[in-house]
Amino acid sequence: MAEQRDPYDVLGVSKDASADEIKKAYRKLSKKYHPDLNHEPGAEEKFKEVNEAFDILGDPQKKAQYDQFGAAGAQGGFGQGFGGQGFGGGDFGGFGGFSDIFDSFFGGGGASRNQNAPRQGRDLQYEMRLTFEEAIFGKTTEIQYSREETCSTCNGSGAKAGTSPVTCSHCGGRGFIQVQRQTPLGRVMTQQECDVCHGTGKEIKEKCTTCHGAGHVKKKHAVQVKVPAGVENGNQMRLQGQGEAGFNGGPYGDLFIVFVVDQSKEFRRDGAEIYFNQDISFVQAALGDEIEVKTVHGNVKLKIPAGTQTGTTFRLKGKGAPKLRGSGNGDEQVTVNIVTPKNLNEKQRLALKAFAEASGKKSFGEGFFEKLKKQFKD
Repeated sequence: MAEQRDPYDVLGVSKDASADEIKKAYRKLSKKYHPDLNHEPGAEEKFKEVNEAFDILGDPQKKAQYDQFGAAGAQGGFGQGFGGQGFGGGDFGGFGGFSDIFDSFFGGGGASRNQNAPRQGRDLQYEMRLTFEEAIFGKTTEIQYSREETCSTCNGSGAKAGTSPVTCSHCGGRGFIQVQRQTPLGRVMTQQECDVCHGTGKEIKEKCTTCHGAGHVKKKHAVQVKVPAGVENGNQMRLQGQGEAGFNGGPYGDLFIVFVVDQSKEFRRDGAEIYFNQDISFVQAALGDEIEVKTVHGNVKLKIPAGTQTGTTFRLKGKGAPKLRGSGNGDEQVTVNIVTPKNLNEKQRLALKAFAEASGKKSFGEGFFEKLKKQFKD
């Protein structure tokens, strides 16, 4: 058996961490490694390890025992030990007596868990694809998916209409049975889950014809989703109670929606900021102009000052994406690129020649226009 890791290391907190810091670390890691949300190899083992660590550090008494005695203390090996309560009532160092000692060493404790207690259903994950614009402005849509729902015929009991589950005849309703085992200390009696009722303490003599005794049925489920404006690729949204049906009257699990956002052919986005490239002529750059520029909110006017160089960036206030965690919009940053014409007519050629002569150029070799282009870049 692998040695148990230090629970502080597992949760990534210091030994003087507060209860709130421990809870926050646990919630973050348990969500990260939850088997229903993380399908990577080893995620389930890490999820169990995180829960075991929180079982110790989330309980003030177990935490104090661990801090004083290490892993043995947290498991009850020393417990309230020799401090005054350890001997009272037949306890031995935090154990409840000889039967608890045997249960602790030979697996009796787990079998007596109340399987009839209400339990929340499984969480589900749904991937929603959005266009670039839908992610910016949000939308309301209906999604459909399959989930386990409480059987309406038997109301989740699993029993045929007009009948009810009865007390298990094999375990007497306890949910566990006594089994004799050979151990290094001799033959001992241990508890294990009843193989007839599987720990529920109830038998279904006549099963429901709809769910065949399961208490749940697979159904198509539809729900309205309001996608908030400003979501980004990879963001998640939780819909409480839209997961699978619980057990023994427990609540439904939750639905986690993961957003996948398509890229735009014209815009680039980083958070609430949007970036756009705008081509202009060298005449517009040299003389200045007022042009129309695309934004996700529609075309707007942008003034290009005379003498603008290629690569200059202008900021359009409030023309970016909505701020998901805040108010207002980000900005759009427009970078202008000066385009050199490839095919000139005679008038254009003469005009440029006159411009060059006015600039002191007397000869026009093969690289003239390349030089002219470089001049506007400098």
